[in-house]
Amino acid sequence: MPLLQIDDGGFTLDGEPFRLLSGGLHYFRVHPGQWADRLRKARLMGLNTVETYVPWNLHQPRPGEFRTDGGLDIARFLDLAAAEGLHVLLRPGPYICAEWEGGGLPSWLLADPGIRLRTRDPRFLAAVDDYFDRLLTPLRSYLATRGGPVLAVQVENEYGAFGDDSAYLEHLADSLRRCGVDVPLFTCDQPDDLARGSLPGVLATANFGSRSAQGMAELRAQQPTGPLMCTEFWIGWFDRWGSRHVIRNADDAARELDELLATGASVNFYMFHGGTNFGFTNGANDKHTYRPTVTSYDYDAPLDEAGDPTEKFTAFRDVIAKYAPVPAEPVPPRGPKLAPRTVALTGSAGLLECAKALGTAVGAPRPLTMEQLGQDFGFVLYETALVSAGPALLEVEQVRDRAQFFVDGVPAGVLERESHEHALAVTAPRAGATLSVLVENQGRVNYGPGIHDRKGLLGEVLLDGDDVTGWTSRPLPLTDQSALPFTAGPVPAGPAFHRGTFETDVPADAFLHLEGWTKGSVWINGFALGRYWSRGPQHSLYVPAPVLRTGTNEIVVLELHAGHRARTVELRESAELGPTEE
Repeated sequence: MPLLQIDDGGFTLDGEPFRLLSGGLHYFRVHPGQWADRLRKARLMGLNTVETYVPWNLHQPRPGEFRTDGGLDIARFLDLAAAEGLHVLLRPGPYICAEWEGGGLPSWLLADPGIRLRTRDPRFLAAVDDYFDRLLTPLRSYLATRGGPVLAVQVENEYGAFGDDSAYLEHLADSLRRCGVDVPLFTCDQPDDLARGSLPGVLATANFGSRSAQGMAELRAQQPTGPLMCTEFWIGWFDRWGSRHVIRNADDAARELDELLATGASVNFYMFHGGTNFGFTNGANDKHTYRPTVTSYDYDAPLDEAGDPTEKFTAFRDVIAKYAPVPAEPVPPRGPKLAPRTVALTGSAGLLECAKALGTAVGAPRPLTMEQLGQDFGFVLYETALVSAGPALLEVEQVRDRAQFFVDGVPAGVLERESHEHALAVTAPRAGATLSVLVENQGRVNYGPGIHDRKGLLGEVLLDGDDVTGWTSRPLPLTDQSALPFTAGPVPAGPAFHRGTFETDVPADAFLHLEGWTKGSVWINGFALGRYWSRGPQHSLYVPAPVLRTGTNEIVVLELHAGHRARTVELRESAELGPTEE
């Protein structure tokens, strides 16, 4: 593979002037059975490079465990990119932001109450060094210097928005080099943060979505020579629950792209194809109010969530063609979709009644956090006995992030972090009644100082001003529902799993619509599609074709509140991402 060089005039590839035309494509947000399709479409839009982050928290779910199987087979992704004739920009973090759970930082770091993330805290740096060694040492053959597709590797991610410790960045750069990374390194920051996030001797790049000429001028002021590059050219945006679906006009984005390329700069679209926050992997923001990100990461990108070209695909390809050759092949057509159908969910299993089959309770004087329980995603069920009968005021110091309360299995109310709620009136029908609290991790904060985001019930729990002690904490990661005893009897009053099946002759993409349901998560054939919530804007979940199989397919819906009265869901040919705003 050709080698990327950086000189005062810009990029060269094997001695020839070179412009990076790249697009974001996160392998971990795309079913691995669809990687080749998405990479082919990147080439057809005129891109010569793809960019991907690496999610530390998925690859290393525990300190002594490192995964590269299935959807985490990054080597296979790199092989497929190379086979398509694409170069790769690799962004291993350790912090990636990406609207991803915890910005990609593994939750087990937070089991240490004093740790300081993204700093020179020795505990953090030791973990990062170990991660880099496990990830990058086996990937050395994929570097361009060894004939692979990886042209350059990023140091950290938008660090200037978080801190200004150049020694921290220097440590990361040295650690990358120790792992054999001998291709160019680069940093990326928004224009106002360039001075804080840059590292001497490392290429600085900028992130923005508008005023391209101004952004490049600010980068040039910070870095007088060398290539100009926008590492995140924001051509869309992400959504949060309770908002509208954010879109960006294709013509406006194309004009900005034209302005950017006219400066001679290289570009990486953020995103070329967004994909999906499958399972519980979405992140959140907390700028004085906690706001979790939705399941879809469609991002109003050139390829939509199902990998179909959008108006932006053609608009961007037309602009790129003014500056570089583009393939003569036509714009790819929309992929096949499953025929619409309604699926009845005929079996149910109450979550509270089945909790023992889903996780093992741990006793302690106070509720334990998810991190103390060694848990990444999902729920924790806390239980204790109420010492006396009658009404009382329950106060919780911190709810992270949404708590449902039950007294002897009867729903008693909800407290939400997002609404800054801390107190709830409960009534015990008898002394010794069981107080159950089901707490959902709705996504760890992925940006700013809030990344130190521990989950569960934190701090004191008071009942009429008295400390409540004697708790059990039961982790419910919900990675396996095979032990649930589904029955066709009456629907349980509280949170419940609902199961149904449907038949397919030829698997194809689909969108699962959950009209009439309130809040919860969905699995098809054991694959976690993600969360749904009636508050929107998203009202459908993407079902990748490789998740389905010829013959019988199983749907499991965890509904946390009142489910659809008829207990049905619908598979349709198109998504419903909600009312839009630009």
